[in-house]
Amino acid sequence: MGDLEIRPAAAADVTAIVAMLADDPLGAQRESPDDLSPYLAALERLASDPNQHLVVAVREGRVVGTLQLTIIPGLSRRGAVRSIIEGVRIHTDERGSGLGTQLIEWAIAESRRQDCQLVQLTSDNTRTDAHRFYERLGFTASHVGFKLQL
Repeated sequence: MGDLEIRPAAAADVTAIVAMLADDPLGAQRESPDDLSPYLAALERLASDPNQHLVVAVREGRVVGTLQLTIIPGLSRRGAVRSIIEGVRIHTDERGSGLGTQLIEWAIAESRRQDCQLVQLTSDNTRTDAHRFYERLGFTASHVGFKLQL
């Protein structure tokens, strides 16, 4: 399947990233691939924050996956640093190829490199396949998450 490169996302990657974000029932309702301006503005904010890592997986010059890793310093757990994995998406053509595992392993390794004590993520209740995937990688469903739309 060719060599894989995981690198920081660039403005030229935004179209492909947004297409992947929109390519499922949940994303189709909340993403707007026809207007990239809010995504480009978000990429600028992310790129200026050293605790934000929006990365893409590139194979043979094509963006085939993405995720965002956020590093969060804190006081709890004796001042532990933790990370949050968000927005994991794999291009339809690559699902089942092991790419998702490689991206999550990259995020875990980067979290260790940044001295994180804990890696956490949330997954929508309806994404049962994703839940099995994360559990296979060692994550446990140990908490109940809450969200408030603003």
